[in-house]
Amino acid sequence: MQPADKELAARVGQAMFAADSASRDFMRMELVACEPGRAVMRMAVREAMLNGHKICHGGLIFTLADSTFAFACNSRNKVTVAAGCSIEFLKPGKLGDVLTCEGVEQVLQGRHGIYDMQVTNQHGEVVAMFRGKSAQIHGTVVPEPTA
Repeated sequence: MQPADKELAARVGQAMFAADSASRDFMRMELVACEPGRAVMRMAVREAMLNGHKICHGGLIFTLADSTFAFACNSRNKVTVAAGCSIEFLKPGKLGDVLTCEGVEQVLQGRHGIYDMQVTNQHGEVVAMFRGKSAQIHGTVVPEPTA
Protein backbone atom coordinates (compact mmCIF):
# COMPACT_ATOMS: atom_id res chain seq x y z
CA MET A 1 0.00 0.00 0.00
CA GLN A 2 1.40 3.34 -1.05
CA PRO A 3 1.40 6.32 1.37
CA ALA A 4 -0.57 8.31 -1.22
CA ASP A 5 -3.30 5.62 -1.19
CA LYS A 6 -3.55 5.81 2.61
CA GLU A 7 -3.67 9.61 2.49
CA LEU A 8 -6.41 9.56 -0.17
CA ALA A 9 -8.47 7.03 1.83
CA ALA A 10 -8.15 9.21 4.94
CA ARG A 11 -9.34 12.27 2.95
CA VAL A 12 -12.27 10.26 1.59
CA GLY A 13 -13.18 9.18 5.12
CA GLN A 14 -13.00 12.74 6.45
CA ALA A 15 -15.14 14.10 3.61
CA MET A 16 -17.77 11.39 3.89
CA PHE A 17 -17.94 11.63 7.69
CA ALA A 18 -18.33 15.42 7.56
CA ALA A 19 -21.39 14.95 5.30
CA ASP A 20 -22.85 11.92 7.15
CA SER A 21 -25.16 13.46 9.73
CA ALA A 22 -26.97 10.12 10.28
CA SER A 23 -23.82 8.34 11.46
CA ARG A 24 -22.13 11.33 13.08
CA ASP A 25 -24.98 13.24 14.72
CA PHE A 26 -27.96 10.90 15.05
CA MET A 27 -26.10 7.66 15.83
CA ARG A 28 -23.07 9.43 17.42
CA MET A 29 -20.61 7.11 15.69
CA GLU A 30 -16.92 7.81 15.58
CA LEU A 31 -14.82 7.16 12.48
CA VAL A 32 -11.68 5.52 13.87
CA ALA A 33 -9.92 4.64 10.60
CA CYS A 34 -10.42 4.78 6.86
CA GLU A 35 -7.73 3.06 4.79
CA PRO A 36 -7.77 1.49 1.34
CA GLY A 37 -10.29 -1.36 1.56
CA ARG A 38 -10.73 -1.03 5.33
CA ALA A 39 -12.63 1.10 7.84
CA VAL A 40 -13.26 1.09 11.58
CA MET A 41 -16.15 2.81 13.36
CA ARG A 42 -17.26 2.88 16.98
CA MET A 43 -20.56 3.56 18.73
CA ALA A 44 -21.69 3.54 22.38
CA VAL A 45 -25.03 1.87 23.12
CA ARG A 46 -27.30 4.50 24.70
CA GLU A 47 -30.68 4.05 26.39
CA ALA A 48 -32.50 5.45 23.34
CA MET A 49 -31.03 2.53 21.32
CA LEU A 50 -32.63 -0.22 23.43
CA ASN A 51 -35.54 -2.28 22.13
CA GLY A 52 -38.36 -3.94 24.08
CA HIS A 53 -35.96 -6.58 25.42
CA LYS A 54 -33.67 -3.85 26.80
CA ILE A 55 -30.89 -4.78 24.35
CA CYS A 56 -29.52 -2.74 21.45
CA HIS A 57 -31.97 -2.70 18.55
CA GLY A 58 -30.62 -4.93 15.78
CA GLY A 59 -31.33 -2.25 13.19
CA LEU A 60 -28.91 0.07 14.95
CA ILE A 61 -26.18 -2.57 15.01
CA PHE A 62 -26.92 -3.07 11.32
CA THR A 63 -26.55 0.69 10.80
CA LEU A 64 -23.12 0.67 12.46
CA ALA A 65 -22.02 -2.17 10.17
CA ASP A 66 -23.60 -0.57 7.08
CA SER A 67 -21.90 2.75 7.77
CA THR A 68 -18.54 1.02 8.22
CA PHE A 69 -19.18 -0.84 4.95
CA ALA A 70 -19.78 2.49 3.20
CA PHE A 71 -16.46 3.91 4.38
CA ALA A 72 -14.52 0.75 3.49
CA CYS A 73 -15.94 0.42 -0.02
CA ASN A 74 -15.61 4.14 -0.85
CA SER A 75 -12.06 4.33 0.52
CA ARG A 76 -10.51 4.02 -2.95
CA ASN A 77 -12.30 7.25 -3.95
CA LYS A 78 -14.75 5.66 -6.37
CA VAL A 79 -18.37 6.45 -5.52
CA THR A 80 -19.69 3.09 -4.34
CA VAL A 81 -23.08 1.96 -3.08
CA ALA A 82 -24.45 -1.18 -1.48
CA ALA A 83 -25.81 -3.78 -3.91
CA GLY A 84 -26.82 -6.15 -1.10
CA CYS A 85 -25.93 -7.17 2.41
CA SER A 86 -26.76 -9.56 5.22
CA ILE A 87 -26.12 -9.70 8.94
CA GLU A 88 -25.90 -12.39 11.59
CA PHE A 89 -26.53 -11.34 15.19
CA LEU A 90 -24.45 -13.41 17.60
CA LYS A 91 -24.60 -11.62 20.95
CA PRO A 92 -26.76 -8.77 22.24
CA GLY A 93 -25.44 -5.27 22.61
CA LYS A 94 -26.21 -3.92 26.07
CA LEU A 95 -26.64 -0.48 27.55
CA GLY A 96 -23.19 1.07 28.01
CA ASP A 97 -21.46 -1.28 25.57
CA VAL A 98 -19.02 0.29 23.15
CA LEU A 99 -19.40 -1.45 19.82
CA THR A 100 -16.56 -1.36 17.31
CA CYS A 101 -17.01 -2.43 13.72
CA GLU A 102 -14.07 -3.29 11.50
CA GLY A 103 -14.81 -3.65 7.81
CA VAL A 104 -12.36 -5.33 5.43
CA GLU A 105 -12.44 -5.73 1.68
CA GLN A 106 -12.39 -9.41 0.71
CA VAL A 107 -12.62 -9.11 -3.09
CA LEU A 108 -12.67 -6.20 -5.51
CA GLN A 109 -13.18 -7.17 -9.16
CA GLY A 110 -14.11 -4.53 -11.67
CA ARG A 111 -16.99 -2.49 -10.26
CA HIS A 112 -18.02 -5.05 -7.62
CA GLY A 113 -16.63 -5.85 -4.19
CA ILE A 114 -17.34 -8.06 -1.21
CA TYR A 115 -16.69 -6.70 2.30
CA ASP A 116 -16.92 -8.33 5.73
CA MET A 117 -17.77 -6.34 8.85
CA GLN A 118 -17.16 -7.66 12.35
CA VAL A 119 -18.90 -5.89 15.23
CA THR A 120 -17.36 -6.47 18.65
CA ASN A 121 -18.03 -5.12 22.12
CA GLN A 122 -15.46 -3.62 24.49
CA HIS A 123 -14.59 -7.13 25.71
CA GLY A 124 -13.66 -8.29 22.20
CA GLU A 125 -16.76 -10.49 21.95
CA VAL A 126 -18.29 -10.73 18.48
CA VAL A 127 -21.76 -9.18 18.49
CA ALA A 128 -22.52 -9.46 14.76
CA MET A 129 -21.06 -10.34 11.37
CA PHE A 130 -22.17 -8.43 8.26
CA ARG A 131 -21.31 -9.11 4.64
CA GLY A 132 -21.89 -6.48 1.98
CA LYS A 133 -21.66 -6.49 -1.79
CA SER A 134 -20.74 -3.15 -3.35
CA ALA A 135 -21.19 -1.62 -6.79
CA GLN A 136 -19.15 1.31 -8.05
CA ILE A 137 -21.08 4.02 -9.84
CA HIS A 138 -19.91 7.16 -11.64
CA GLY A 139 -17.77 9.72 -9.82
CA THR A 140 -15.28 10.26 -7.04
CA VAL A 141 -15.85 11.17 -3.40
CA VAL A 142 -13.15 13.84 -3.33
CA PRO A 143 -11.41 15.49 -6.28
CA GLU A 144 -8.57 13.37 -7.64
CA PRO A 145 -5.12 14.84 -7.01
CA THR A 146 -3.56 16.39 -10.08
CA ALA A 147 -0.03 15.58 -11.11
